[in-house]
Amino acid sequence: MKVIKVTPRGYCKGVTRAIALARKTAMEYPDKNIYVLGMLVHNRFVMQALDQLHIHTIDDKTKTRLALLQEIPSGSVVIFTAHGVAPAVKQKAAELGLIGIDASCPDVVKTQAIVQTKLEEGYDVFYIGKAFHPEAEAVISLSPKVHLITNMEDIQQLPTTMSKVFVTNQTTMSIFDIETLFTAIAQAYPQAEFCEEICNATRIRQQAIAELDAAEIDVLYVVGDKHSNNSNRLAQIAKEQGIANVFLIDDVHDITDEQLANCKAVAITAGASTPTYLTNQVIQYLNSYTPKLAKPITEVAKILQ
Repeated sequence: MKVIKVTPRGYCKGVTRAIALARKTAMEYPDKNIYVLGMLVHNRFVMQALDQLHIHTIDDKTKTRLALLQEIPSGSVVIFTAHGVAPAVKQKAAELGLIGIDASCPDVVKTQAIVQTKLEEGYDVFYIGKAFHPEAEAVISLSPKVHLITNMEDIQQLPTTMSKVFVTNQTTMSIFDIETLFTAIAQAYPQAEFCEEICNATRIRQQAIAELDAAEIDVLYVVGDKHSNNSNRLAQIAKEQGIANVFLIDDVHDITDEQLANCKAVAITAGASTPTYLTNQVIQYLNSYTPKLAKPITEVAKILQ
């Protein structure tokens, strides 16, 4: 069986920075309670590894970041995730007596700054993103004049009387979905200004999938957490490119003999929040694959190495 390792894949600079900052925080505050407000990065194995460093995750998909802050004891350290944080959340954390550590990805911060500038200039902002995603939550909380666009229907429900419209997006969206929505918005709002903000790490990983020859690949594994938007987008693009069997897997233990039956060529990629250790396990397993081959144990202690 041929094993194709798609490049680039795995950790981006924003994720690497967030994890390094979390480890540094654990060393600098050994006697403090340390919490992450949401998933530091969207990978459950990273969360488990952080828990071993006594860094605890506060996450509830039904609550906003502001509401989650109330669950953290005063005097604790709170780490804001790589997905960005609204100014109001930072301010509230300070009011609650918390020590804030900002692990926001620089690319996310740049997009927030662009949106804030356009709001100050009197624009309505159309923000293309995923509902309830922390990156989108931080941006739409900036102002009622930020309108979340998740699909074509959202565009149709907006008033057409806006005189100044600025359009941008969540950094981990599909490059193909963004193009389609930008075109639709341009038709409905000819006066709109556009600023495509897909981060470079997301873009080049998606382009690498789009350039694969679907006819030569029987199976593609995307190693990534189910909560990871960029990992889900890689799987989506692969399916749209015509790859017949695409599987989003947490780690090597999600691979089955049935998936690989009659497989002559298998490709592997990984989301930008996926530890290299997990992807390497998958590659090593597939390189020596035979049906019923025992899978290696995933050691959480090695995730942050």
